[in-house]
Amino acid sequence: MSTQAQAVIGALYGDEGKGLMVDCLAAATPGAVVVRSNGGAQAGHTVVGAAGARHVFHHVGSGSFAGAATHFSRFFVAHPMLLLDELAALGQLGVTPKISSDPRALVTTPFDVIINQALELARGTARHGSCGLGFGETIERNLRPEFALSTKDLFRPDLRARLVSIRDAWVPVRLAALGITALPAELATALADDITIGHFEADCAAYLDRVTLWPDRRLCERGTIIFEAAQGLLLDQDSGAFPHVTRSNTGLANMLAIAVEAGITELDATYATRCYTTRHGAGPLKGEVSALPGINVADPTNAPNEWQGTLRLAPLDLGVLREAIAHDLALDRGGIAVKAGLAVTCLDQADDGFAVTDNGEGMRLDPAKAASRIANLVGLPLWAEGWGPRRGDVRLHVDAVAA
Repeated sequence: MSTQAQAVIGALYGDEGKGLMVDCLAAATPGAVVVRSNGGAQAGHTVVGAAGARHVFHHVGSGSFAGAATHFSRFFVAHPMLLLDELAALGQLGVTPKISSDPRALVTTPFDVIINQALELARGTARHGSCGLGFGETIERNLRPEFALSTKDLFRPDLRARLVSIRDAWVPVRLAALGITALPAELATALADDITIGHFEADCAAYLDRVTLWPDRRLCERGTIIFEAAQGLLLDQDSGAFPHVTRSNTGLANMLAIAVEAGITELDATYATRCYTTRHGAGPLKGEVSALPGINVADPTNAPNEWQGTLRLAPLDLGVLREAIAHDLALDRGGIAVKAGLAVTCLDQADDGFAVTDNGEGMRLDPAKAASRIANLVGLPLWAEGWGPRRGDVRLHVDAVAA
């Protein structure tokens, strides 16, 4: 039983290369279990396998190509409807991940999705940047015990009655509280149709066929743990710029809580950042520009979409990066020894001499030396640098991790 664990955390607004880093760590850790420590299906972590197969991981841990198992922690929000689609897509790539879940992991219903999409549509140009998948609404509903739904509840004989109660008693109250008096026709039809509940029950049954219940406290019995965070530190519900945040803690907080339960005593945390800054969705972005001189941005995952618009860009701000990581590392660690290092990704997209900023001053960096320079200015050891989308494109600084 190992009491040491690793972690990958997005240092800014997400999309920093967390999937790539988890894949690399899983490949170097036989028998690993990737633990989803926050978020839900709105995550999008891209991994390109050795044979060139590409998958955007939403539920399943990003170490699956490397053979790692997946565990949904008590802080994860499961989305049975979308998990089945993802497993089917992975199956076509020859990947069949082993999945377990803490019984307390929350579950998204179709009604959370309906409310989420109705609210975001009603906001018009003042949207918060939601993905429209019902994540935040799932959190909100579960604050009311009579409407709560977690993974263990999917075994209840009264599941259908509980879903009917959510639809008939919770949804009207929530819509009224949000000031929504009418739904778009398509959403209204889905809400009223009993087929919606029937389909969801079938999805839940299939979900239970594929997911084994396993408590967080027994995680170390499964293998070496790799925590995989979703989103980034600047979207954390407690420290991000409200209301443009996610309804979860995106850094160490959840990992430390799980570690205490599981008996983990040491944690190596890799903070990932691109060599420039991106944000997909509404909210502040310091130094935002329409294009980045010296950067050939390549991002097929974050295509423009109805809910989050177009990927936004800014030079990497080392002051913002340094502050975000320092704030996360200042959390009460509950006696757990934490070591931290930096991973800098997307260096292959930088031309000779690209710009970053620090305390309002710009500086130009040589891509070949940029990762070590950025890590030095942030005050962390450099643990990895990414020069492309595949595992073989990552240079792991093993000596730094082991120090």
